[in-house]
Amino acid sequence: MGIREGINFSVTCPMLFLRFARRTALFLLPLVWLGGARAQDSPAPPGPLASQDKPPATPATNQTARSGSDNKAEVSTSDTGTTFKLRVNLVQVRVVVRDASGKPVGNLNKEDFQLFDQGKLQTITNFGVETAQSRRARAEAAAKTQTGTTEETGAVKVSLPERFVAVVFDDVHINMDDATTIRVAAGKFLDHVTPTDRIAFFSTSGQMTQDFTSDMELLRQTLLKLVPRNLFFGRANNCPDVSYYMADQILNKHNDQAMSVVTEEVLQCEFGGDNTKIALAQASARSATYEALTQGDQENQFMYAHLGDALRRLSGMPGERVMLLASPGFLLTTETLDEMGIIDRANRSNIVINTLDARGLYTPDLMGDISQQTSDTFKTLGYKGTYRISAQFDQSAPLIDIAYGTGGTYFHNSNDLLGGLVQGGAAPEVSYVLGFSPQNQKMDGKYHTLKVTLSSKKLRYNVQARRGYFAPKKVDDPQEQAKAEIQEAVFSQDEIHDLPLELQTQYFKTGQTDARLSVVSHVDVKAMRFRKADGRNMDDLIVATAIFDENGNYIAGGEKILQMKLLDPTYDRLSRTGIMVKSSFEIKPGKYMVRQVVRDSEGAQMAARNGAVVIPY
Repeated sequence: MGIREGINFSVTCPMLFLRFARRTALFLLPLVWLGGARAQDSPAPPGPLASQDKPPATPATNQTARSGSDNKAEVSTSDTGTTFKLRVNLVQVRVVVRDASGKPVGNLNKEDFQLFDQGKLQTITNFGVETAQSRRARAEAAAKTQTGTTEETGAVKVSLPERFVAVVFDDVHINMDDATTIRVAAGKFLDHVTPTDRIAFFSTSGQMTQDFTSDMELLRQTLLKLVPRNLFFGRANNCPDVSYYMADQILNKHNDQAMSVVTEEVLQCEFGGDNTKIALAQASARSATYEALTQGDQENQFMYAHLGDALRRLSGMPGERVMLLASPGFLLTTETLDEMGIIDRANRSNIVINTLDARGLYTPDLMGDISQQTSDTFKTLGYKGTYRISAQFDQSAPLIDIAYGTGGTYFHNSNDLLGGLVQGGAAPEVSYVLGFSPQNQKMDGKYHTLKVTLSSKKLRYNVQARRGYFAPKKVDDPQEQAKAEIQEAVFSQDEIHDLPLELQTQYFKTGQTDARLSVVSHVDVKAMRFRKADGRNMDDLIVATAIFDENGNYIAGGEKILQMKLLDPTYDRLSRTGIMVKSSFEIKPGKYMVRQVVRDSEGAQMAARNGAVVIPY
């Protein structure tokens, strides 16, 4: 299926986009006829939306605007020789404010917030309030972009995905009792999911996975697979009983007391307390300790690898991204760097990770798991109890670190696991979006710490916001910088209004199982910042279009540069009529979200709009 492209100056279909047709002397630019990829079950998120390879010229391609005897094309689609200005970076921070009972606070204004970047107070230039009503209004506005809606398609409602929540269950470390409890709570949590939420289930063992979907019954069936999946079953005779915590204390922290406890256990359970066998007992104790440390490290590595896989999948979704990690906790030993890597990757992808202690409200267990045989002796019982208590407290630390490091919440010491899942995974009733442009920002790619506080000390609320962001990194090629900005905007759902942009969609059935989706955009030329040179008005416009299915999977897309060198009469005419850009995609029937981003080179201004289309089978 080839790509067709051309530039025309007439509307080829009178029934298309009647709303735009009222404008006189419309300047219609079918910029890219994209032979879009056919819908697949779950294609991988794309790389940067690179310009499509240019096909051989056709008669339509050569129809470019000219003026009198001047042979220079006023409009062309060449992809070379373009200089781009860099966009002033706008950092957006989503904030949830809760009262002492954990309920969102919804009566705050911009003046109630203070935002600090690297400890310096910033001016909040953008402020928005997110509610269920505002999300519903956005979905309705996007649905109105579809023209020519028949009764058949009008009866089908499309709810655009706005939030993607990856729930990760730590089945590597969880026990059966906690797995059963969290499974029941997670089933009830699905009743709190909104139509604009897409939920995915992952597990740290990798043996329970359900990709992002709005099918609650499918998610409930997946939950039935949640059981403990420990990678190792311990030693055959459990002699000695060496925990991961004790092994870390002995081999990494050089705790001689812990080594003596293990040696005493071996002396009693293997050699009947014969002190003449002390050397053999020490060798056996050290061997068991190495085995316990290796197994614990491997379980952690396994868990981090699958946690990273879930992060990668989540980072490719177009909208707000949240991860909820339900775990009894785990120990930090030599795997600390892996934990920091998870936090770093989440922050780079603007992902908040909320954590939930799956143990609920628990009391320290002195005796350990009663279902497991123990080799505790009268001499070692007290020490072993101390180690078990310390381990149970220490394994909470990673959950705290991950939540705090990404601006999430840590839910613990409560048996209301449903409440914890709702708080960590469901859309809050009210949230705030603060935007600011960093002062004198260096494009060095370094991490910047963020802090959001309330301006009045009388407001004693809990503020949840991400802890930082990475400054953009300067690249030698300004075009690559522009593409990176567009890529980021495409996989967001935030609407940008630097340039006035109107978007409409329509489909045409080309067969029983095939359709062509047309996306037409109208850009107001008056808002663009043209540069005067050689008697012409110079500016370049990038139009990037991406099509996602109803679960946020990327289906098709592309971008093209429109180079404009307009003479004054043409510029005056387009200032009145604007420019229309048309893109077409060959896709299957279904429900789709259309995301379009427009950027001009001279002003580094952007516009982003969402659309929706339902193509019946």
